[in-house]
Amino acid sequence: MSSAATTSPSVDKVDGFSRKSVRKAKQKRSQSSSQFRSQGKPIELTPLPLLKDVPAPEQPELFLKKLQQCCTVFDFMDTLSDLKMKEYKRSTLNELVDYVTVSRGYLTEQAYPEVVKMVSYNIFRTLPPSDSNEFDPEEDEPTLEASWPHLQLVYEFFIRFLESQEFQPSIAKKYIDQKFVLQLLELFDSEDPRERDYLKTVLHRIYGKFLGLRAFIRKQINNIFLRFVYETEHFNGVAELLEILGSIINGFALPLKAEHKQFLVKVLIPLHTVRSLSLFHAQVMCVCVCVLSSPPQVIRGLLKFWPKTCSQKEVMFLGELEEILDVIEPTQFVKIQEPLFKQISRCVSSPHFQVAERALYYWNNEYIMSLIEENSSVILPIMFASLYRISKEHWNPAIVALVYNVLKAFMEMNSTLFDELTATYKSDRQRTVPSVSTKHTHTHTCAHTHTHTHTHTRFDRVFDLVGRCFCISH
Repeated sequence: MSSAATTSPSVDKVDGFSRKSVRKAKQKRSQSSSQFRSQGKPIELTPLPLLKDVPAPEQPELFLKKLQQCCTVFDFMDTLSDLKMKEYKRSTLNELVDYVTVSRGYLTEQAYPEVVKMVSYNIFRTLPPSDSNEFDPEEDEPTLEASWPHLQLVYEFFIRFLESQEFQPSIAKKYIDQKFVLQLLELFDSEDPRERDYLKTVLHRIYGKFLGLRAFIRKQINNIFLRFVYETEHFNGVAELLEILGSIINGFALPLKAEHKQFLVKVLIPLHTVRSLSLFHAQVMCVCVCVLSSPPQVIRGLLKFWPKTCSQKEVMFLGELEEILDVIEPTQFVKIQEPLFKQISRCVSSPHFQVAERALYYWNNEYIMSLIEENSSVILPIMFASLYRISKEHWNPAIVALVYNVLKAFMEMNSTLFDELTATYKSDRQRTVPSVSTKHTHTHTCAHTHTHTHTHTRFDRVFDLVGRCFCISH
């Protein structure tokens, strides 16, 4: 049903204060609804007998009458209006939920359009706008749907209807069509997490029952993601839609079709670029692992979109990379080891200790360590200079300790190469130190030059001491 028939313009806000001014304060969850009556007259519903109180042959007809009654939509923003009728509809919906769960023979062909009509009248609506233009899903409380006492029961009824043993998709497909699915997908932008959770179950059931709608559903979900990434960066149901896709893709036969590889490149990887990644990172990571027919392709995509200024996202990217490396084949690892460890080297050098720590934890993963050991001749030269520099310059002692463990592991893997890199690093550093000292001699006072020379001499002693310690342990 068109939302215009059941909605009217939203009411003015009573509270004149912006939510921005009290964002950090503990707030009661606000409620909103776009379901308003277009007329101010009280609604009267004629009470009907209970389904269990009438003979079995009469129950299907009474079932249809109750469905028609439940098409009436109430204004829940007016808490004092139609209290008796609201309670009557709630009890009727409860009765219908129980009836479709346990009864048999009620699903006549005439029932299908009435069920879809009742569900459509109640759930399809223009979603209310957020209370604030600066709504932050990570910090602000969501706006809850005021009509939830009825809406929840409608969703529960519809799920039981779809799961009924008597349900016939061949009849239902006349009414649950592409238009119905499109309206359903629009509701995933609801701010109320309770509604999105029910929608997830409903869409999953429809996907399972209607083979002809599967490709359409996947395409429309892709369109939502593309619009989210490249246009709006706002859609509340991204996590739920990713969960549905993860479940769908997990059931596909391998190797995956070109459609799903294209989805990986054009949708999944770009999803990592949005500011609100933390809200759905766990879900997007699971889907990425599901479509890992080509792990190098996923890793290259992550490296391409690697965050430059957000340490929180860097930590998330490093966690996702580890999940992928846990399932990568050694032959595939070789293809991406150089760009991968150049990025890991930059992360290890990060002044943000959580980024450096997360990267250094890779050396606690037994499988990744085995891959590193097999390819130490390539990886060690990439990592060596950064690790030695960090061991002397990083401000966090915990990071320095982790770096020493990594250096020790590298030395045990390939001692010959380690010694060569150590000698090269020392000679290169010694060549650069005098030039720095000479420059200071010509541009600064003698006292200043002496200070720098003393610093470099002490640096030499620390470097030699570290070197001796490694040699002794070796």
